[in-house]
This record gives sequence, C-alpha cells and structure tokens, in this order.
Amino acid sequence: MAEIVENSTGAMEIAEAVDELDRCAVEEVELTVPKTDDPTLPVLTFRMWVLGLAACIILSFVNQFFWYRQMPLTITGISAQIAVVPLGHLMARVVPNKKYLEGSRWEFNMNPGPFNVKEHVMITIFANSGAGTVYATHILSAIKLYYKRSLPFLPAFLIMITTQFLGFGWAGLFRKHLVEPGEMWWPSNLVQVSLFSALHEKEKKKKGGMTRIQFFIIVLITSFAYYILPGYLFTMVTSISWVCWLSPKSVLANQLGSGEQGLGIGAIGIDWATIGSYLGSPLASPIFATVNVTIGFVIIMYVATPICYWLNLYHAKTYPIFSSGLFMGNGSSYDVLSIIDNKFHLDRDIYAKTGPIHMSTFFAVTYGLGFATLSATIVHVSLFNGRDLWKQTRGAFNRNKKMDIHTRIMKKNYREVPMWWFLVILVLNIALIVFISVYYNATVQLPWWAVLLACAIAVFFTPLIGVIMATTNQAPGLNVITEYVIGYMYPERPVANMCFKVYGYISMTQALTFIQDFKLGLYMKIPPRSMYMAQVVGTLVAVLVYTGTAWWLMVDIPHLCDKSLLPDDSQWTCPMDRVFFDASVIWGLVGPRRMFGDLGEYSAINWFFLVGAITPFFVWLATKAFPAQKWISNIHFPVILGATSMMPPAMAVNFTSWCVVAFIFGHFVFKYKREWWTKYNYVLSGGLDAGTAFMTILIFLALGRNGIGVAWWGNADDSTNCGLASCPTAKGVITQGCPVF
Repeated sequence: MAEIVENSTGAMEIAEAVDELDRCAVEEVELTVPKTDDPTLPVLTFRMWVLGLAACIILSFVNQFFWYRQMPLTITGISAQIAVVPLGHLMARVVPNKKYLEGSRWEFNMNPGPFNVKEHVMITIFANSGAGTVYATHILSAIKLYYKRSLPFLPAFLIMITTQFLGFGWAGLFRKHLVEPGEMWWPSNLVQVSLFSALHEKEKKKKGGMTRIQFFIIVLITSFAYYILPGYLFTMVTSISWVCWLSPKSVLANQLGSGEQGLGIGAIGIDWATIGSYLGSPLASPIFATVNVTIGFVIIMYVATPICYWLNLYHAKTYPIFSSGLFMGNGSSYDVLSIIDNKFHLDRDIYAKTGPIHMSTFFAVTYGLGFATLSATIVHVSLFNGRDLWKQTRGAFNRNKKMDIHTRIMKKNYREVPMWWFLVILVLNIALIVFISVYYNATVQLPWWAVLLACAIAVFFTPLIGVIMATTNQAPGLNVITEYVIGYMYPERPVANMCFKVYGYISMTQALTFIQDFKLGLYMKIPPRSMYMAQVVGTLVAVLVYTGTAWWLMVDIPHLCDKSLLPDDSQWTCPMDRVFFDASVIWGLVGPRRMFGDLGEYSAINWFFLVGAITPFFVWLATKAFPAQKWISNIHFPVILGATSMMPPAMAVNFTSWCVVAFIFGHFVFKYKREWWTKYNYVLSGGLDAGTAFMTILIFLALGRNGIGVAWWGNADDSTNCGLASCPTAKGVITQGCPVF
C-alpha cells in the first residue's frame, strides 16, 4: 500500500513538473494564446495572396494619404484583419477547387478548403506591412515642402526601400533573443491573437452571455456609429478642455486647461482616435507600464514644465508653453530658409546676423529627456537584463536550452529561417546604401563612413530597445542619439542628418516591427519561412505604394504643409512632418554645438545624460536591499523618462485620456473581472480600432473630400476654445491675437 502511495505521489510530481514546463512565463500569454497547432493547414493559398496584397496596398495608400492631415489617421492591421474574414469565406465558396501544374514541384490548388486561421494570420502580416508607416517619407516632405529644394525620384525611392529592408538584417540577428524566450511576450500581439480566436473558434454561448465574435460585432457597430460624433457632428469631444471655459479670457487658465496647446489639466477626449493615437491601445498595456508612463507624464507635464515656465528658464515666457516651433529671440517665428546657402548648407554669416534659434522650454526639456532616456536604457537593460541577454547570446544555438512551450511547438513542426537569408539582405542593403552615399552624395550629403556608423548604432540599440518593447509595449524614442552624433561629426548638412537618423534609428524600429510579427507568427504557429516571405513581399509593396502616394500628393495638393499659404480651415498641415523638419534644422542645419554645445544656449541640457544613467541604479539597489518587495523591479526609468517622447506632436489630452482608460482595464477590470478580461479585453480593443477606422474613412469619402461640414459651437476646436493657450506672457512680446503684458 505504501508503495502505491509512493508511486502515486511520484506520478503527481512528474505531472506537476510537466505542467509547469508547459506553463507560459507571463500570465497574460497563458490566458490568451492557445497551445495547440495543426501543421496540415494550408498557408500559401491563392486567396491569401489576393487578400494579403490587396490589404497591404489599401492600407499603405490610406495611411500615407492621411499622414499629412492635421489629425493624422493610422489605420491599423486590425481593420484589415476584420474586413478580410467574410471575403476569405466567400472565396472559399466561389473559387473553383482545381489543381494546377499537377504532379510538378509547383503544384497548387486554387481552393484547398475552408478559409483557415493561418491564412488569416498571413493576410494580417501583409496588412501590418501596409499599416506601418515608411518613416523615410519625412525626408521627402522636409526637402521638397519645407526646404523648397528639388529631389530626384530615384535616390528618394532608394532611401525609402533601403531603410525598410535594413531592419530585416537586425531582426535576423536578434530574433533568438527577442522572439523565442517566453519573457519576451510583446503585449500588443495579444490583441490580434485574441481577435483571431474570436473570429475562428467555434465557441459555445453561455446562457445569458455572448460569444467573443458576437461581442466583437456589437463593439464594431457601436464604435462605428459613435464615431460620427467626434469625427464629424460633435468634434469638440476629441478634446474637452473644460478649464478654459471657466475663464476664457485668461491666458493662465487657457495654458493650464488646453488639451492640445497647454498642460491639459482636466482635459479628456471621449474619442478612441484621441485615446489610442500615439501610445497605442491602452487595453494592451500592462499595468506596470501604464503606471510608469503616467508617472513620467505627470512629473514632466505637471511638475517640470510649470516650474521651468514660471521661473522663465531659457526665456520660457517669450514663447508658447507647449510648442515644437522655432523662434527668434523676440518670440516671432524663425525664417529658416534665409540661413541656407546655395549648397544646402548653413550660411554662417547670415545666421550670425539673424541670431540663434530658440525653442519653447518644453521642447528643450523634451530633448533633455531624450538624452536621459538614452543613458537610462543602456544602464537599465545592463543591470536587469544584461545577464539574460549574455546567456541567450552564448546559448543561441544550444538546442538543449529551456524553451517556451510555443517555441518548442514551432521547432518541432517547422523548419527555421536560415540566418544567411537575413545576412544576404543585410549585406546587399548596406552595399546599396554606401553606393547611394557616394553616387548621390550631392543629394543625400551622407559620407560612406557615416553609413557604417549608423549601422553600428542600430546593432547596439536594437536588443536594448527590443527588451523594453517586448515587455512593456513602450519603445523609448532614441532618435536623439543619431541626430546628436552626426550633428557633431558632420554639422551644417540637414539632409545628411535626416538620412543618418533614418538608417541608425528607424531601421532599428523597423527591425522591432519585424520581430513583433515573428512573435505573432510564433503565437499563431505560422511556418517561419512563409512568414519571412510575406514580410519581404509586403514590405516591398508597401514601400512602392507609400512612395507613389506621397509623390502624388506633393504634386496634386497646392501648398501642402505650408500653413502660411493654406486656407485657415485646411486639414493638410502635416504636424508630424513639421516636427521632423524642425529637428533637421536643430540637429542638422544649425547643429548640436550651436544649440546644446559650447556655442549654444541650451548646453545645460546635457546634464540629462547623467541623470538618466544614475536613476536605474537606485531601482537596482532597492531591489537588492528589499528583495521581498517585487513591485520595485517594475519601476522602469527608461519608460518614465521617455513617456513624453512623442510630445509634440502628441498632446496632453492624448496622454490624460490614455492613462485613464489604461488604468481602468489594466488594473480594475484585470483584477476584479478577470474572466471578463480574459475573454473580451483584446476583442474590445480590436472592435474599437476597426469601427473607428471604418467610420473615419466613410466620413472622408462621403463628406470630407467634398468640403461638406457642420458649423456650430460643438465643432469648435481646441484652438478656438483655448485660443490664448499659445500666447507668450513675457512683458512687451507682441503676438497676433494675444494680449500684451
């Protein structure tokens, strides 16, 4: 009898050990991602290619089309993920079930059976390629629209395509570090995983409840119908700045309350586009990341900015409290074109006569926070993840290492993508970029050695930012380091600065996009080689469409991005491109030495590097001193310091609205309604995305492009309700529409 009990206990221990081995390291993944796979499902089908390419082309066109507008709309891959479902099932019914090239290596069937989830994932990967913006279009906009210079099409296209494909090389180098470990869970992917489950699982409806697909349809219809209010009939709800209403003629009240031009105290947006536009879906944010972002925003917006402004640091009161503009010393806008010579370099003599460029104090502090985020990221990842990264590097090809359950399934069922596939693309891209820098040097201004330096920066920072993105869903913006380095080494050349930033930083962000898709493929058990092919083809198609659309709009729309020549009610004001252009002036044309160095007014901003390097040490020491307090390790200074990296163009109302929603769902719903959260949270996010996107497109096609609007007080924007928020408060500064103090 004792022997039976002993054997039973041993069997239970073995079962528990096996169960623990199969358990995901992250609870949200354990609750959301299925641990099953059917390798027999067809993936590279005719309907996958048709719907995938169509989704990529449409999203690329629409996103670039809206990119230049005052409120830039980004249609996510989730919209296409929903829209293709009925089309996929329709093609499964009507396309003939016929084999072609039968008996050969290239045999294929036009209709191999029912529309399945793996085809759906591949279509979504194509859609994601179209949904992700081609950042290098900013270079086109800056040169042609702001600097008013000519730019040949071929070098512009080559810059765009090499930027996107360079990221493949970095993705290949670090996929074992950022995809295979279960701790690298990429929170935003769970939205799409949950949505795939809702759209394909045959779920039994509980009495009094609803299935996930029923819930999704209700959310989709509701958000679609609701968005007619913030999108057309009652646009004021995008930013309700009620503090301004209390004293509309008070500059102070306007500065405090404006959600778009001020500190945004009490400002809220009852609009999903406002909530999720810059920080992503708040429903996909882990609570510890939400807390870090909120702390960073509050400290910077409600502590640092008011103190700096009312102490008149860097003559803050001469300029708007919140602005990305460039100013003269008297508060007027700076005429950038007047300080450029005929070689597209800085004209030192005219610059000396005109005087230095000034920024709003908030904009200057934002750059300082960029410095701090850079050093904090290096120190934080070294202290908290350095040992794991080193172990993963040493054991990258050790097949006996402990693997996540999903990684084990993938390695058992499918062949990996060989490393040389990535290396070929990487080497060819670097060679092509060097060719561009030599042959088109007069256009791009970038020397060949700068290309290699940009690649070195990208290689160094990809795993560091990747760890943070994979665990917090927030990627600290480190574009500052590329601008700073090339600005010092090769100053007074704005195009060189822009190109260096694109190759050094944006190629890294593109790599993280590819890696995130790799992780989605791992969760959904997509053959890695099929995934690789979809990413390559989708990226190529997206670059072609983005480039063509941008070029067409620049030719077709008079005075695109030029607010001085556009009508007052024009939507083609290009806020994102304006920030990019201003950065190229600060870091490229004028250079960091004249702004932040020994010749500049803002040299003290460099102390932020030290601040960022020190702060993670306090958290690390606290975790060692109080090991039982697990919450301490969730204090994430790269996220805190980089919380406002998107400001501007992001505004206070985007953050206040996002933080409220993220807290409600990430803490209260997750803690007290866990079953509801598990079943519906990510489906809710997908439904809100899709409904808002569809209604936005419908409003533009049916009403916006024909100039049909509704004029009433409910459609007054923030600049009307809080019109004094951007006024200077220094004595004697004269600005149109503002009181003189």
